[in-house]
Amino acid sequence: GVAPTKNAWSVCARPCARASLSWRSAAETVGGLNKRRITMLQPESYVAEQFRTLRGRIDALSTQQTLRSIAVTSAVAGEGKTTAAVNLALVSAMSVGRRVLLVDCDLRRPSVHRSLGLRVDAGLGELLEGEASLDEAITQVQGSQLEVLPVRSLPLNPSELLASSPMKELIDEVVQRYDRVILDVPAILGIPDAKTITDLCDGIVFVVRADSTAEEEVISALEVVDRRR
Repeated sequence: GVAPTKNAWSVCARPCARASLSWRSAAETVGGLNKRRITMLQPESYVAEQFRTLRGRIDALSTQQTLRSIAVTSAVAGEGKTTAAVNLALVSAMSVGRRVLLVDCDLRRPSVHRSLGLRVDAGLGELLEGEASLDEAITQVQGSQLEVLPVRSLPLNPSELLASSPMKELIDEVVQRYDRVILDVPAILGIPDAKTITDLCDGIVFVVRADSTAEEEVISALEVVDRRR
């Protein structure tokens, strides 16, 4: 694989393949929530090019193993995983003839809809509780081919919903409908949600903030998601 650089988002796709995405804070280029969709707002920027490189590396890995569903997570909150998920999904949707779905799996602190400026009438919680259909819960990002399954309401039992049969059935359905499904998953340490979702996905993008994330947190998180591999 390719060893991560000092300033990098580390990308790990099962089973042991690795790639890296060089990253310097997008906040240096644009402010506020706009940094979370920099590949759309500034497609010629250095950061946008790095996301296209990441897309290419994942595409290369997909010739060796199935990578239709990819979970994006991190050891702890605040590492930039939603920024990575949103921009990876945006550049993936730029590929000709490729249908891409971005799923916000954070039923506690969702932010995908705000990052993309989406109006949400129904989302993942309503879908899993049988209050909305998949088509009713999905929305398309204006100016992009990307489709999004966001979060609208915060359920009282997020862990149970993510571990439910409807969630597994949802992933089984969307990987048949879309060429690539990218899931923004909660941070690994502290709650069981990430482990639940990553076990259902073909690959994992593990986000590490340069010069910030503690090495012991990274090791602990990788032990959780790779415990059986």
